[in-house]
Parts: sequence; structure tokens; C-alpha cells
Amino acid sequence: MQFAYTILYVSDVAASLAFFENAFGLKRRFLHESGDYGELDTGATALAFAAHPLGRMNLPEGYVAADASPLPLGMEIALVTDDVAAAHAQALRHGGVELQAPSLKPWGQTVSHLRCPDGLLVELCSPIST
Repeated sequence: MQFAYTILYVSDVAASLAFFENAFGLKRRFLHESGDYGELDTGATALAFAAHPLGRMNLPEGYVAADASPLPLGMEIALVTDDVAAAHAQALRHGGVELQAPSLKPWGQTVSHLRCPDGLLVELCSPIST
């Protein structure tokens, strides 16, 4: 078995892709012509976005939409960078909402948290030294 995708259900797939492109410098792999599904090129595992109507089709009993929840969902996407402060500031300039400013953790890693316009919780972190 191999971890292949993380798919986030969002209100506007193109806007979510654009936020990740502008805020974090990730590259768009594709956006389906319907606008209901798109992926970012993030390496071996794709970060993908699907429109809420697809989510309701896949999960007819419902789900908690991240953009409708007043609090972040109990999951996050972590992006590793050598300059957490600069990446954090860039994300805020493009519409991210600060939850935790960059701070040095006891184990030596710099970490920040923000919420994307689509409600997703993102951790920005420096590489972990081994």
C-alpha cells in the first residue's frame, strides 16, 4: 500500500490552488475542466482539492467542511521550509490567518500555524535535525 493523495473538500478549487501557489510557491499539477478537482505537485503524495458537491456525492451522510467550522479541524498539512518566518509572512500576505506565529520548539524545530482561506490548517516547519 502507498499513500497517494490528501484530498480537501473546498468551496472553490481554483482559489485553493491559487492560494497554495501564491502563498507557498507550490506548482499546479492540473485543474479539471469542470473546476471541481485539482492537484498540486507536491512530490510522491499529491495535495488535491475537490469541490463540496463532489464531497457530498462521495459522503452523502455529510462531513464537517473546514471553511464552515469556526475552529480548525483536528488535522493539518505540514510544509517544510528553511525559512518559516518568511513563508509564514508570505502566506499571511495572500490571505492566510495566523494561529501561531513562528516559534522555536524545545526540540529545535521552528514551527508556525495558519489557516488558509478554505479553512485548512497548515503547519510551516523547519526540517527536523536528526
